[in-house]
Amino acid sequence: MACATIHVGFTVPQLLRGASRILPARSALVVLRHSASCYCTVNGTIKSQRKMDHLERTANNFRQEVISQAKVCGISNESETVKRLRLAIANKDFTFKAGQWVDFFIPGLSVVGGFSMCSSPGLLKREGILELAVKYTDHPPAHWIHTECTLDSEVALRVGGDFFFDPQPGDSPVKLVLIAGGVGINPLFSILLHIADLHGYQEGKGNGYKMGTVKLYYSAKNTSQLLFKKNILALINAFPGKIMCRFHVTQQSSPICKELQPHVTEGRISEKDLEKHISKDTLWYICGPPPMIESISKLLSDMGVPRNHVFFEKWW
Repeated sequence: MACATIHVGFTVPQLLRGASRILPARSALVVLRHSASCYCTVNGTIKSQRKMDHLERTANNFRQEVISQAKVCGISNESETVKRLRLAIANKDFTFKAGQWVDFFIPGLSVVGGFSMCSSPGLLKREGILELAVKYTDHPPAHWIHTECTLDSEVALRVGGDFFFDPQPGDSPVKLVLIAGGVGINPLFSILLHIADLHGYQEGKGNGYKMGTVKLYYSAKNTSQLLFKKNILALINAFPGKIMCRFHVTQQSSPICKELQPHVTEGRISEKDLEKHISKDTLWYICGPPPMIESISKLLSDMGVPRNHVFFEKWW
């Protein structure tokens, strides 16, 4: 049995039957620190790794000790291959930072999933709701979400990850460039929503952290695979000149809808796209497939962007 703080309405054996044997002991929690469905490296060198179990792969990442009960209160199709879950969190002490992920414990399943949040910390604070967007794979947790998960299904969550954006009121303003590939949009969308909350708070209260401009570059095969596109367009319209986006599609074969056309470029994200954003107060957040991360990171390095201004998370 794990020696972690449990805040659930039922016992761990009931909820995590089969999974509890792989929960870390308290001594191991000091060591457990790295990303759930991805491998996160901050200001470091990307290294290829063999395919590993989630807990093994993320063993060096930060993790909270608290494991909290959650109940599925909404399920929708974000795309043909991605399901979006809304989860009600009962534990008032459950918190996360924009960009982080959760360990995802499923009753009766020994394999622990790991998925980045695609909602803002503000939504959790206001409504007690957290959202995940999970792509279909044969990996047991993702397969369960797509084939067995229903409204009122109960799971347990634990927050972790070192990839996040969490400015404090006294911090100096920064500009952000967010670069996403495929389902790697999840943590960056969480950051984008958090930035919208910061802008809204600043406009309403006249104090708090003063956010600089944000530009999202989001690449996918085609527009049908661009997740959250309607939400992203709504943010652009709500915060003109403050939140901007450019969608890139690499294998588009059908006409692009009129609403998206002004925001879509056919082709990959290029040096020409990024060089205009280089400045001493710009931070770069990247999440996507490893080859994309390697390519963009090298591009930024060649353009003279300091390593400590670049943060990335690798999806596996």
